[in-house]
Amino acid sequence: MKLSLLAQAISLEFSGMDQEVTSFATLKEATSSQIAFFVNPKLLGDLQNTKAGVVILPAAFLEHLPSSSQALISDNPYLSMAYASAFFAKKPFDTSSPATICEKSSIGTHVVIGSGSVVEEGVQIMPNVTIGANVSIGKNVVIYPNVVIYDGCVIGEGCIIQAGTVIGSDGFGYAHTKLGEHIKIYHTGNVILEENVEVGANTTIDKAVFGSTIIRKGTKIDNLVQIGHNCELGQYCIIVAQSGLAGSSKLGRNVVMGGQSATAGHLEIGDFATIAARGGVSKSIEGGKTYGGFPLTLQSEWLKTHAKIAKFFTKN
Repeated sequence: MKLSLLAQAISLEFSGMDQEVTSFATLKEATSSQIAFFVNPKLLGDLQNTKAGVVILPAAFLEHLPSSSQALISDNPYLSMAYASAFFAKKPFDTSSPATICEKSSIGTHVVIGSGSVVEEGVQIMPNVTIGANVSIGKNVVIYPNVVIYDGCVIGEGCIIQAGTVIGSDGFGYAHTKLGEHIKIYHTGNVILEENVEVGANTTIDKAVFGSTIIRKGTKIDNLVQIGHNCELGQYCIIVAQSGLAGSSKLGRNVVMGGQSATAGHLEIGDFATIAARGGVSKSIEGGKTYGGFPLTLQSEWLKTHAKIAKFFTKN
């Protein structure tokens, strides 16, 4: 839509050169036809180097905006972005045009496959599966009944998706007004499962706000797991039942998360780290070690502490 109309719709002043804006993107990934927002001073370098055509930002940071980008000044860029995101939300699950389905695939009864989606050789899709528009299903994928895959997702070769799983729904993202109202952020990203990923029954993997939520090659995810928007899981991770990953968590290679463990958002877990059952990760941690408890510590220290507590109460 025209930038002038968008600015008017979200109650921001605009006096620059009008242009078409096509979608939202991050400061790093945005192009000249896209709009981004800036709110975190830690990302000042991204602002200074952005290729975005338009950036929503506070007036105090206007001097750091490249000359190639236009500004929309906002006291609360995150809230303004939430309002604006509604104008770029596409109609989901369009079926107005055909999908491309290989003859050497097996499609069960009551399956819906959206416009422009591609189903490759050897795929097995069982009854009552719903697949959105522009989804890519690689060779030899197995999708069990009642799975829902939202628009634009990519399912790599050899993946297995167990019954009832939802891939690509909106993340739990809201901006908040001064009165405490919750304004929905419409997610425009997708989910990518690389090859040989397995996803257990009734697991949910949220699509990215912008960009992709990514599950790398060979990772195995148990039943009843929640993976938030913009997470990235490295190759060959093991995520055990009832675990939860908050948005933008980044796991390295071969990370193991025990049952009912969880992460806070925007943190990193190093390669070959193990989180014991019910461990709570509240900050970034290095790889190659086993952690447990909450507040999180090395599992060996956690066990020693509880042994001392038990001994104390036994004596008293």
